[in-house]
Amino acid sequence: MDYKWKALSVTSTGALMAAVDSTVVLLALFPMAEDLHSDFVTMIWVIIAYLVVNTALVLSLGRLADMYGRKLLYNIGFIIFTIGSALCGFAPTGLSLVAFRVIQGTGAALLTSNSFAILSEAFPRNETGRAFGIQSIVWGLGNILGIVLGGVIITYASWRWIFLINIPVGIFGTAWAYKVLRAVKPPGQRGSFDIPAAVTFTLGLLSLLLGITWGLLYSWWNPTTLGALLISPLFFGVFAAWEWKYSEDPILDFGFFRNTTFTFSIIASLFQFLAVFSVNFLLIFYLEGIAGLSALTSAYLIIPFALATAALGPVGGMASDRFGFRKTSMLGVAVTALSLFLFSQLTTGTTLFEIGVIEALSGVGLAFFWPSNTSAIMSATPPAKYGVGSGTMNTFRNTGMILSFALSLTAATSVIPPGVVYQLFIGNLTSKLPPALANAYLSGQSFAFEISVALLIIAFVFVALSRKKEATAVEISTDEAKPGL
Repeated sequence: MDYKWKALSVTSTGALMAAVDSTVVLLALFPMAEDLHSDFVTMIWVIIAYLVVNTALVLSLGRLADMYGRKLLYNIGFIIFTIGSALCGFAPTGLSLVAFRVIQGTGAALLTSNSFAILSEAFPRNETGRAFGIQSIVWGLGNILGIVLGGVIITYASWRWIFLINIPVGIFGTAWAYKVLRAVKPPGQRGSFDIPAAVTFTLGLLSLLLGITWGLLYSWWNPTTLGALLISPLFFGVFAAWEWKYSEDPILDFGFFRNTTFTFSIIASLFQFLAVFSVNFLLIFYLEGIAGLSALTSAYLIIPFALATAALGPVGGMASDRFGFRKTSMLGVAVTALSLFLFSQLTTGTTLFEIGVIEALSGVGLAFFWPSNTSAIMSATPPAKYGVGSGTMNTFRNTGMILSFALSLTAATSVIPPGVVYQLFIGNLTSKLPPALANAYLSGQSFAFEISVALLIIAFVFVALSRKKEATAVEISTDEAKPGL
């Protein structure tokens, strides 16, 4: 077997574990809350803590991978994720579960900061879209498997098994990665790790994300919320000044952003994930509160989205390799925008079949956008700094996810009582929403989806602007440094 396929099998194992985990955790929120006697805020932090630490660390960890090798850091990521999963499975309280999710998120940051870099090193430039498209199959199937496993575990076993099932997969993934991955030394990339930059960037991002989360959970005028949001730009300002003027080995090379392909693709990715990550949360709220379905039955209607992503992801990747990332990404954004517009038109009379069709359409959009956008960003990154390029991409994407999560809950809590939102969130609503609340929720949901459509229009513009012009210095160094494969 060629090395590139072995590398893909390793990164796919990590992607499968993460995809299953992301879906199954959502389905187990009610049994977790009930067993651990946790409240709404704690359960939200079970979701948010993982995303926040993953987002805050991924750039610095990508830089470390460029320095010390992706194989080492990827294996460490598998080990930490597996340990974090085991700790989550035995968590005695809600707060301890949140803390252990931070450990899980740290492992996930190591995996995600290296996954795309490993594939970019292993596959020739004209096949990276294909590789990312194939990996989207794993994400789609992992989401489906998470729903199925979640249903079985919630029905017949303890919620703790949603984390414990990661242990054998993590052990296998660690052993397989150690065996097959090459210890590639990134060319010309040892240097030193810029600790002041890593600290200021991490604190800036943490302040921003914590401020947004605190505002969502408590109040936008809460002193903690305002303090976190005000101090965040200061940390980012110090980070930028240090990197630009004083750092000998910057974590983030600002020269990347002279490349319009890299810059506009990164921004498009931010807006795309900001627009779409909230969709499934709002849709499950709709199916529980308006259609009167259980949380598990509601989750089954996500399957058309996952199936479409899995089935067409390779097609989107190959289209990107053949016709260019720009055209393929534009198609993906346009299809996704259409699906979200249709979601904004949902009423109490919309059939489940119609919802399934729209979900599948949304999956088609992601199948064309995700591989092509990833290929554009990684192709515009010098091979010696694949870790930083991948880390930057995931920082923007994860930030979009967290902001989108906040958007969905804000849209819901602005029109219906927080107690009802909590029941929807953990899947414990005993009946449909009363007509007055149902109509209010539909109005708020429609507005949230309309905002998402507007965000996708912005993403479309940035994709359109990413047309390659004359090669920049970064692109030239990328082409010259690309190793023969």
